[in-house]
Amino acid sequence: MRHRPLGISGIDASIVGLGTAAIGGGDTFEAPDDKESVEAIRAAIDSGVTLIDTAPSYGWGHSEEVVGKAIEGRRDQVVVATKCGVWWEDDRGSYNGIKDGRKNNVSLRPDTIAIEVDNSLRRLGVDTIDLLQCHKPAIPPEDTPIPETMGCLMDLKDQGKIRAIGVSNVSLDQLDAYREAGDLASDQFRYSMILRDREADILPYCAEHDVATLTYWSLEQGLLTGKVGLDRVFREDDFRNTAGAWLPWFRLENRQRLLDMFAGWADLTEKYDCTIAQLTIAWTAAQHGATHVLCGIRTAEQGIQNARAGTLELEADDIGRVRDDLVALGEPV
Repeated sequence: MRHRPLGISGIDASIVGLGTAAIGGGDTFEAPDDKESVEAIRAAIDSGVTLIDTAPSYGWGHSEEVVGKAIEGRRDQVVVATKCGVWWEDDRGSYNGIKDGRKNNVSLRPDTIAIEVDNSLRRLGVDTIDLLQCHKPAIPPEDTPIPETMGCLMDLKDQGKIRAIGVSNVSLDQLDAYREAGDLASDQFRYSMILRDREADILPYCAEHDVATLTYWSLEQGLLTGKVGLDRVFREDDFRNTAGAWLPWFRLENRQRLLDMFAGWADLTEKYDCTIAQLTIAWTAAQHGATHVLCGIRTAEQGIQNARAGTLELEADDIGRVRDDLVALGEPV
């Protein structure tokens, strides 16, 4: 497994990280059994994954608790990243909607962040959070100024409760404001082979300013593994079945186009002795500004297979060839 720095933090982490949203369960994801999740996390760690990303809102604390069980006795082997800013204990913050039947707000106030951090430390069973990320930008009406939020995070760092500070899902202007206000180590955002818009702004900015990037959905909910065939039918309430306009690549005609492209990469998977999923992860990690790729897992075998992608180093010509194929693929219909 290859490792890269988390920006200016002084912390190194595996380039393949573990995303744990599905482990939390809820309406969006049907959570696996907790025992199976613990085994999957430990298998990923045993295979070289050190970066584990979670959040309080993943199952309203459940994901953090499962991660805590999995890393018990292995704390020195992992870099624990969690988040703050999605608040559900009272009406502080700005309304963010209903998730899994629970009303929640976006709150980046210092008082709610302090409570969240203490709760996360308890659920994770750790003394220090390695990377604390603002889950979402503040929104009106309670639009907490970025310097106020960053001041709180810097205080928590001084207290030893967190080691590094990150953000997630921010605009370029917001990212720059966070970096100007304090010690910003990382930015987390959606980025994949078929959603490359962040190459125009966020990725080059992070590369220029030594900000690590944690990309999520880089396998696009399994679509870029090559295993979602035309015969795959999702349950009626699965968001991949109902997303339509915002996940158009899941439409049958678009799946076929992807499968045809993957078939053309047979010589690459043979050359690198890898799967389409591993090729996808390795290609994503090879892009300018992309430092760490988060991959969700449900089973131990998925953890082991995803980890192997962190050992692959693609040749420049092959990286360019894949990009040419993606450009030729064009937009979904």
